[in-house]
Amino acid sequence: MKSARRKAALSKTLVYIILIIIAALMVIPFVWMLSASIKSDRQVFQMNPFVLIPETPKWSNYHDIWVKIPLLKFVENTVFLTIVVTLLQLLTSSFAAYSFAKLDFKHKNSLFFAYIATIAMPWQVYMVPQFIMMRKFGLNDKLLAIICLQAFSAFGVFMMKQFYEGIPDELCEAARIDGMSEYRIYASIMLPLSKPSLATLTIFTFVNTWNDYLGPLIYLKSESKKTIQLGLKMFISQYSSDYGLIMAGSVLSLIPVLVVFLCLQKYFVEGVAATGLKG
Repeated sequence: MKSARRKAALSKTLVYIILIIIAALMVIPFVWMLSASIKSDRQVFQMNPFVLIPETPKWSNYHDIWVKIPLLKFVENTVFLTIVVTLLQLLTSSFAAYSFAKLDFKHKNSLFFAYIATIAMPWQVYMVPQFIMMRKFGLNDKLLAIICLQAFSAFGVFMMKQFYEGIPDELCEAARIDGMSEYRIYASIMLPLSKPSLATLTIFTFVNTWNDYLGPLIYLKSESKKTIQLGLKMFISQYSSDYGLIMAGSVLSLIPVLVVFLCLQKYFVEGVAATGLKG
């Protein structure tokens, strides 16, 4: 017994050591980015000796990044785009998932598998036809083009359907017997029960939309319409050697993502477990 316990404790310790090493490797680039954001350009790549926090931190980098480029406008565009796309994906994904999970209609399975099959198709395959379509609609160089294209998510529908299938059908049947419409069942029963899944989808959608670079690059040309990712790229083009400022801008761009994740991390873990995405 003692030998078995000792082996189990040793295995657990080894697993923790491996996880700590992996976590440290993941954190190192972010620590370096934070350190570089308060350094001058000369200090950023100074390795002998390497100084994590300089004697005189250059906090002015966090001020100058707002002055040298219209960062506030880029942030406003990104916040607007991210919030609208996230809300639309939550609505469309949960609504479609409820239909596929709890309603019976002709060709339901075929339609679901055809829709989910689009996940396997790389966006690069159909981005040119999408661009031509948006241009014919007169949506080129408009945030509405990205909103229209990203308002629907096959992955979101799949994830929400997995969660809804875990809710007993008897609950919906009882609501129908009480005279509730399908819309009311969806709004009053399914949505309140799906907070973990909605939180998971919120994190995925928010992060993907906030960090999206190629989509805005294709559709947005005016400086007043650009997102923060395009703004940082524009700044790198103009001030390619000022790495302290570049890192300061990168740190600022990460803050909203961290805030959203920290606020929803409890529901995120529950949602991943409930929808069967782990393993």
